Amino acid sequence: MSKKAPLSFIIVLGAMLFALFFGAGNLIFPPMLGQMAGANIWSANAGFLVTGVGLPLIAVASFVFSGERDLRGLANRINPTFGLIFTIVLYLAIGPFFAMPRTGSVSFEIGVKPLLPQAESHHLALAIFTILFFSIACLLSLNPTRIIDIVGRILTPLKLTFIGVLVAAALIYPIAKFEAPDASYATHAFFKGFQEGYLTLDALAAVIFGIIIVGALKDRGVTGRSALMSACAKAIAIAAILLAVIYTSLAYMGASSVGKLGVLGNGADVLAAVSSHYFGAYGSVLLGLMITVACMTTCVGLITSCSAFFHGLFPRLSYKKFAVILAVFSALVANIGLNGLIKVSVPVLMMLYPLVIALVLLTFLHPLFKGRAEVYQGAMLLTFLVSLFDGLKAAGIELTTVEKVFGEILPFYNVGLGWLLPAIVGGIGGAIVAKFTGPKKRDAEQISSPRAVQASSKTDKGASAGD
Repeated sequence: MSKKAPLSFIIVLGAMLFALFFGAGNLIFPPMLGQMAGANIWSANAGFLVTGVGLPLIAVASFVFSGERDLRGLANRINPTFGLIFTIVLYLAIGPFFAMPRTGSVSFEIGVKPLLPQAESHHLALAIFTILFFSIACLLSLNPTRIIDIVGRILTPLKLTFIGVLVAAALIYPIAKFEAPDASYATHAFFKGFQEGYLTLDALAAVIFGIIIVGALKDRGVTGRSALMSACAKAIAIAAILLAVIYTSLAYMGASSVGKLGVLGNGADVLAAVSSHYFGAYGSVLLGLMITVACMTTCVGLITSCSAFFHGLFPRLSYKKFAVILAVFSALVANIGLNGLIKVSVPVLMMLYPLVIALVLLTFLHPLFKGRAEVYQGAMLLTFLVSLFDGLKAAGIELTTVEKVFGEILPFYNVGLGWLLPAIVGGIGGAIVAKFTGPKKRDAEQISSPRAVQASSKTDKGASAGD
């Protein structure tokens, strides 16, 4: 019999969900958004909160609602081959391609770079730092111990306390008044902030975090779908409030700093400069140390989870070999610098995020169209066709004819939401096709019984483990 989660446990769960999303890397985007948005900070911040807070937490809820056991099972609803490729791409994005290298880059930008006297020495210093950083992270990942958990438990409250003091100082004693917005935020600031929320990578990791939340609830005896959804919704509300307050405060801090500090290179520079402004060199050193250890803890967690995933796919290579490979690769990628890393990641995220949003929405609508694969396939295909060109445009590859056609026929295309109408049309088209083709075997199982879905999911996982 399913139990009801006590309020005290839900509060702990909400705090844990907040901690999972609020990695050290997430600190750098709201301050930079504030600097660029200037007087338009509130509308830009609202857009950022939609994709930086709302979307990831809704994605967690969608996973709980789906009843699937992992990300691959959810993506398999579209097609097993797509499910495998999509899962691998997402793990690469939150692992060695973007999120893992970012832990090293952010640590360097906040903890080391402010202490260096000359810009010429930054490249060599970054190389030395990343070698040391990822070597330590790799060693800790090869033999994970309770020290990482202890450091995380001690450091997270310290980090949040220091950030809280920094933000409080910025609120009580603002550095300067808001300046005029950058050209990119002068119009459609909400939608620009909406796209900036992609950079957190949180929606990509949300389904993986959903697995952790469901596991924690089931360990406490909460097994019924309604009980799981209720507990999850309450935990999500707690995490959402915490994230929204901190992100908004950091954005305000960034917006109020431009008048005296100027527009800086990235959010890490903003945090370091503001910290130095209020607390001097000692404040910057303390912030740098805390952020570095926090990033180390995050990096170890990412190496561990990604190595376990890829070892499951390719069992001939041991977990330890994957840990070494991922650490070495991440160190190499981190050396392009934080600005370069963000620049490279934007085109990929512009392609991936619409697919994630579409999958989340389809998951909630799953009972409405009885889980027909054609609906998933139609919506995801047309979404990808548009998001692909969004990604190319973000990479500086503009196809003028396509841009002109899309701009004329697709609503919201100029603000990055041109995929929305095609997703709806693709889903409706898939439903029409499904009506005339009859249910496939997997669809029939989903329609007949929720238990059959879980059984099918378990079978898929068993098969994938043997690949």
